[in-house]
Amino acid sequence: MRTNVPGGLVVVALDANGRRLTEAPLGHGEHPDVVLGAAGWIIESPVSTGLRDDGTLEVAYRVRRLDGIRPRLERVPRDDGVGEHEVGEPFQRVAAYAVVTSVRGVLLTQFSSQTHVVGDWGLPGGGLDDGESPVDGVHREVWEETGQRIELGDLLAVQSQHWVGRAPSGVLEDFHAVRIVYGATCPEPTEVVIHDVGGTTSDARWVPVEQVPDYRLSSSWRHLAALHALVPPSEA
Repeated sequence: MRTNVPGGLVVVALDANGRRLTEAPLGHGEHPDVVLGAAGWIIESPVSTGLRDDGTLEVAYRVRRLDGIRPRLERVPRDDGVGEHEVGEPFQRVAAYAVVTSVRGVLLTQFSSQTHVVGDWGLPGGGLDDGESPVDGVHREVWEETGQRIELGDLLAVQSQHWVGRAPSGVLEDFHAVRIVYGATCPEPTEVVIHDVGGTTSDARWVPVEQVPDYRLSSSWRHLAALHALVPPSEA
């Protein structure tokens, strides 16, 4: 399996006092809800991420005891035109993003023609380099895509999405996306500068929060609670 985190991923369950209850590897295509549910826990919120000395990426969650039916894996969706019996190359990609706010609004980036969602908008961020922590990765990506220096806040969400589709190169992939999302502020916002010219970002801008609903967000960010919470109720 191809991956940008060679040490693998581990999900950790913490109680309300931060004590470790259990941990389990997060394999290709697996969802943290299902993995920790199998151990008898239900996730309440993500708490932290960290890179261990051996290169393993740890994602910790606050949990409570699960009473009832355990979460189950759903059928893996396929992009249009991909047959049921076609086998894709397994690829697990971990990426880090940030909901960045400042006196200018919220920072959004637009996807370029190197992606399958050209023209859509989303959050600054992207895939981790080998051996890079999510914290270091999100600082690097925000700078490369927007030229902004940020102060990182809480871990807001961890998305796990699995599907079979074709990469922009045309290669058929059995793709597992793990997206780690932080809150962040930019104390000294400047005019946006895209340093990673020719990459996956074609545009970036500070958007007043009341105008966020006017932007066509990609499916990854369309229902992100932390982003919608910024929009005044009259504008949502």
